Amino acid sequence: MRRIIDLCKRVPLLPITIICALPIALLWNFRPWGHSLGSLDPSLGQYLIIALVAYTVIDTIIGMVDDLRHGHVGVDILAVIAILSTVAVGEYWAAWTVVLMVWSGEAIEEYAQSKAESNLTALIKAAPQTAHITTLPGVGAESGKTQSGEDGFHKTASATGGTADSADTSDSASAAASNVSSDSNASVASSDNMHFRTVPVEEVKLDDVLTVLPGETVPVDGVLMSGQATLDLSNINGEPVPREVFAGARVMSGAVNGSTAFTMRATQLSHDSQYQRILELVSSAQNSRATVVKTADILAVPFTVISLVIACVAWGVSGVPTRFAQVLVLATPCPLLIAAPVAYMAGTGRLAKAGILIKAQEVLENLGRVSHIFFDKTGTLTVKQPQVVRVDLLPDAGADIPVHATAMGMVATGAEHAGVGVEAGAAHARIDKDHILMLAGVVETYSVHILSKGIVKAGAAALDRLHDRYDKGNRNCAQPATDPGHRRGDYPVVKNIHEDAGKGISGTVNGLNISVGRFAYVTQAQVDAGLQPQSATPLDFFPDSRFGGLAPDEMATYVAVNGKLAARIVMKDIPRPNAKESLQRLRGLGVERLTMVTGDKEPSARIIADEVGITDVHAELLPEDKVNTVRSAAQDKVAVQPWWDRIIQKLVGESTTRPVSMMVGDGVNDAPVLAAADIGMAMTDGTTTAASESAQVVIMNDDIACVPKAIAIARRTKRVMLQAVVAGLSLAIVGMVCAAFNLIPAVVGAFLQEAIDVVSILWALTALLDRE
Repeated sequence: MRRIIDLCKRVPLLPITIICALPIALLWNFRPWGHSLGSLDPSLGQYLIIALVAYTVIDTIIGMVDDLRHGHVGVDILAVIAILSTVAVGEYWAAWTVVLMVWSGEAIEEYAQSKAESNLTALIKAAPQTAHITTLPGVGAESGKTQSGEDGFHKTASATGGTADSADTSDSASAAASNVSSDSNASVASSDNMHFRTVPVEEVKLDDVLTVLPGETVPVDGVLMSGQATLDLSNINGEPVPREVFAGARVMSGAVNGSTAFTMRATQLSHDSQYQRILELVSSAQNSRATVVKTADILAVPFTVISLVIACVAWGVSGVPTRFAQVLVLATPCPLLIAAPVAYMAGTGRLAKAGILIKAQEVLENLGRVSHIFFDKTGTLTVKQPQVVRVDLLPDAGADIPVHATAMGMVATGAEHAGVGVEAGAAHARIDKDHILMLAGVVETYSVHILSKGIVKAGAAALDRLHDRYDKGNRNCAQPATDPGHRRGDYPVVKNIHEDAGKGISGTVNGLNISVGRFAYVTQAQVDAGLQPQSATPLDFFPDSRFGGLAPDEMATYVAVNGKLAARIVMKDIPRPNAKESLQRLRGLGVERLTMVTGDKEPSARIIADEVGITDVHAELLPEDKVNTVRSAAQDKVAVQPWWDRIIQKLVGESTTRPVSMMVGDGVNDAPVLAAADIGMAMTDGTTTAASESAQVVIMNDDIACVPKAIAIARRTKRVMLQAVVAGLSLAIVGMVCAAFNLIPAVVGAFLQEAIDVVSILWALTALLDRE
C-alpha cells in the first residue's frame, strides 16, 4: 500500500484521472447553459475530460521538448494525436481512457525504472552522510599528532626502514584506542557526556579521529585504532560474511560496523574514499545510455510514421474519421522508449548485485559481444599473493635453541622473560617446519613486500597447528610448564623490527633473533661472525648448494634463527580454485579465444596455463608488449555473430563483425593494458581504488567466476530487451491493423494499448532475475 501511495505522489494525475471518472459519469448529460452551442455541445462531464486532455497534451509536449534537449528522441506525439483525435470525433470516453493510459503508463515507467535501478539505488542510499569526530583532548587532527596512541600506532604499522618495539607500541595504541572507544560508548549512553561531535561527512579532515557507532556506516577511508572491529562489507564487494579486522587495519567507507563502537583515524577525505569511487561508477552507469537503447529511440521514429500511415489509410479507405482515432490509440512506442532502457538498467543492477560495477551501459552491450579475453597471470588466474608450498630445513636447524624459546605465546629463552628459571641442561628443541613458519610469519606481518602476505597466512596456520599439538598432549613446546597463565589466543612477543627494503626483514620473536629475506641478507651475520662449517667451501653460501634447486615456477625466501641459516620457505603462484572452471564456462558461452599475457618467464607461465586450461601464452612481456598484444586482437574476425547483433546490423547498418577484446587484470600494474583493450575488467576485493581509473568493469569481490557471469548477464539483458521490443511492437501493429478494420473500438483499444505496454515492460524487468 505504501508503494502505491508513493507512486501516486510521483504521478498525481493518475489518481486524479481515476477520481474524475465519477463526476464525469454523473455530469455526462448536465448542460446548465442549455444547447446553445449546437452540435459542438459538450456537457459539463465532457468538459472535465477536455480539461484533463488539455493538461495531458501540454505536459506531454513539455516532456518531449525536454527529451530533445537531453539528446533523446521525443516521439510521444502519437499519444498527443491520439488524444486530440478522440476528442475531435466525439469519443470522449476513449479520450478519458487514453489520458488514463498515459498517466498509468507514466506510473508503470516510474515503477519499472525504480525496480530496475533497485540494486544501484541501494548502493547510493547506503552512502554515509555524517561522521562523529572525537573531541577528547590531544586526539585527532588538531592535536599535532603527538598523542601516544596514534604515535604508537604509526610505529607499529610502519615498522619498515627503521626499528620499532612492537610489543610496547602496539600495547600503547590499543590502550589509547580502547579509552577512546569506551568513552564513545559512554557518550551514546549519556548525552551529557558527549566525547564526539557529529558533522556532515564532507567536513572530515585528514587525521581526524572518528567514532563509528554500532550499526553505522564507516564515513571515510581510514585506519582502525581500536583493538578490533567487525565490518560488514556486503555493500562494497558483496562479501556475505562480516570480516573481523584488528588495530592498524584499513577500514573502508561504506562498510557497516558490527555491535561494538570503534575508533579510526581518517586517511582519506570523503570525495577520495572508496565508497565515493563506487558511487561514481554507479552514477556513471545510471546516466549513460547504451547504443542499442539509442537505436531503439531512433526506431521509434519510423514506428510513428508507420502508425500514422495505417491510421490515415484506414480513415481514407473507410471514410470514417473514427478509424483514425481507433488506430492511434493502439499505437504505442513504449516497448522502444521504456522497455529498452528499463531492460538495460535492470541488467546494470543485476551486475551490481553480483558484485560487478560498470562505468556505462555501453559496456554492458559490448560485454555480450566479447570474442577474445586476455588474462594477466599473477593475481588474476592465480591467487593474489604467492602461497607457501613447503619448508626446507637444514639438518642442524635449531639444535642450540632451548626448548622454551620455541613456545608460541611466551616471552622466550630465560627467566628474565618467561618469569621462571630454566634448569641447567634443559632440553633443546629441534625447530620444525611449523616453528619456522610461525616465526617468519610473525616478522613478515610488519613487511610490505609482495611475498609477505603469503608467509603471514602460512604462519598463522602454523601457529594454530602448534596450539593444537600442545592441546593434544605434545609438550615439545614446554609452554604451560613455564607460562601457567598462557592463553591460546596469546600472540608471540615481537621487538626490534627492521626492514631493509628489497632485501629482508628482521626482528626478535619470543627472544629469538629472526631474519627473513634473500639468502645473502639472512646469512650475512653468519658470514660476518665466521660461523661456517670447518669444511665449508664458497659454494656452501649459495642457496642451491644447501637446499637444492627450485622448480621454474617456485621462489624462495630464507630464514635465519639467532644469526644462523635455518630454513628455506618455498612459495609459488597457485591457480585460483575456480579458475579452470570459469574458463571452461567461458568456452561454453562461445568465447574460445583465451590468452595469458604475463611478464613472467615462459616455463612458470606455462605451468599455470596448463593447470587452468589456456594454450595461448605470451610470456616475458614488457608493459608495452602487453599493450601491443592486446591491440593486435582488433585484426581478428568474429567467427560467430549472435542473432541479435545481426538484427541490429540489418536495422541500423552498424557493423558488429569487429571483434571485442577484453583484458582481465588486477587494475593496478595492468592499467595500461586495461585501457588498451575494448573492455578493461579489473578484479579487486573492494579495497583498491586504482581499478576504477583504468577499467570499464570492476569486479568488487575478487572472484574470477564473475568474468563469465558478467558476459552471461550482458547477453541475457540484450536478449530480454530485444524480446520485449519485438513482442511489444508486433502486438501493437497487429492491434492497429485490427482497429483499421473496425474490429477494436477506441475505448477497448486504449486498454489494449496499456496491456501491451505492461507486457513489454514487465518482460524487460525479467533481466533482473538470476537465470545465468
